[in-house]
Amino acid sequence: MNRNKLLFLGIGMAAVALLIALFSLTSSSAVAADWQAKVDPWVIEKGVTGQTEYLVYLADQADISAADQLDTKAAKGAFVFDTLTTHAQRTQAPLIADLQKRGVEFQSFWVANMIWVRSDLTVAQALAQRSDVAYLFANPTVHLEEPMITPERHDPSGIEWNIAQIGAPTAWANGYTGQGIVIGGQDTGYDWDHPALINQYRGWNGASADHDYNWHDSIHSGGGVCGANSPEPCDDHSHGTHTMGTMVGDDGGSNQIGVAPGATWIGCRNMDQGNGTPATYTECYEWFIAPYPVGGDPILDADPTKAPHVINNSWSCPVSEGCTNPDMLLTVVNNVRAAGILTAHAAGNSGSSCGSINTPAAIYDASFTVGATDSANNIAGFSSRGPVNSFSAAPMFVNRAHWMKPDISAPGVGIRSSVPGGGYAGGWSGTSMATPHVAGGVALLLSAQPDLIGDVDAIEIWLQGEAMPRTTSQGCGHDLPTAVPNNVYGWGRLDVTNVGPDSAGSQPSALGYPALRMPAGK
Repeated sequence: MNRNKLLFLGIGMAAVALLIALFSLTSSSAVAADWQAKVDPWVIEKGVTGQTEYLVYLADQADISAADQLDTKAAKGAFVFDTLTTHAQRTQAPLIADLQKRGVEFQSFWVANMIWVRSDLTVAQALAQRSDVAYLFANPTVHLEEPMITPERHDPSGIEWNIAQIGAPTAWANGYTGQGIVIGGQDTGYDWDHPALINQYRGWNGASADHDYNWHDSIHSGGGVCGANSPEPCDDHSHGTHTMGTMVGDDGGSNQIGVAPGATWIGCRNMDQGNGTPATYTECYEWFIAPYPVGGDPILDADPTKAPHVINNSWSCPVSEGCTNPDMLLTVVNNVRAAGILTAHAAGNSGSSCGSINTPAAIYDASFTVGATDSANNIAGFSSRGPVNSFSAAPMFVNRAHWMKPDISAPGVGIRSSVPGGGYAGGWSGTSMATPHVAGGVALLLSAQPDLIGDVDAIEIWLQGEAMPRTTSQGCGHDLPTAVPNNVYGWGRLDVTNVGPDSAGSQPSALGYPALRMPAGK
């Protein structure tokens, strides 16, 4: 072989080697890009310097759409529980085996088919590269949005102004106090034996307490007065006790602080001294679909017949705290609603700019989102406004255009209610204080019209149709000055005056609103 041929052959082989190297580099980059596209940037950011935690969302999610065709809440709850648990147990098995082999901390959930994991970034990368994994959502610690405090105001008649304003005493006079209805609350915990709350607690029979199926603590490590895994309702912050007082509080004397004093309540602690995570919120949502005993198994010991009719959610998960993907709890909330449970959710205190309702789970169509008004029925300056502009970074969710929020408003300025230790505190302001009015209002409605139990769409339509219309010239979402609903008040201020068996509720109609957002499923 002559020298020229050898030179040509050498050049050719070098070119092939270069192409192979370039292809390998390109392939490696593509693989890296592929797994990172399935991971919330927060997870990677935290994992670079040590341990990180996240929710592994599986690609195969259960189909529970058939729940819409079931007639009763009991049937919906049983179907949703059975379908979700069976699906999770079957599809999570290979992933759980992998996690056990790696020796990392994890916790399985079924309310959405996902698993909480704490690990280093190497494990996170390996999990993201699995074909059965759709996305790794961040699980940051989220600090509670503290209420604003103003001078206390107490009505000497015993009925607080906010309770009277929404018409609750009229409903009581007609015989509807929430009797037979169960309200669930997930918050900082609850002072269960507070004089205004003890007789409404489902775990109290008048002589002794039974916390099984009535209380759950999703805080499994931490300090404060409650510690971890509290076997009885406990509140290490006061926020939860205050919100529950607005829902059901009545001491039988001069402290009529609750909308539905005839209802019973159950509770789940989702925050440790005011700090929660998407995983603790998820655990509470899951427990509400099918409560189980203290220390019990979330599948083997669960009983969906003990689920509440409505859940109050006076918390948020803002981007500033690490909740950078808006859809991190979307499937969870959708599945709770499918079980026939209404989820009332605080709009947030980031007002007054348009589009300031921007945190899970207030942004979801499945959540009944609540803004705050004052004693003159005007929107509070702090109350977050719509419309919602939510665009998910997760590949399995479809990006969406904006829609109207909030759904309704309620008193949330200068609210007096119960606090731990048997006392009361007034002047609390926030959408956290407004939302419990709606949860209590649902209880009043369902005690009068039990045929609506489990029909979340119908409950929402009734509340919207009976709300006192409020208009605004702020123009959020191109609202007209006469528009009802609108992106400031929703359908208006909550009004339960007409609660009764003969009231079908006014059918809501769009007055000048160009793109009406009806409840999910409508």
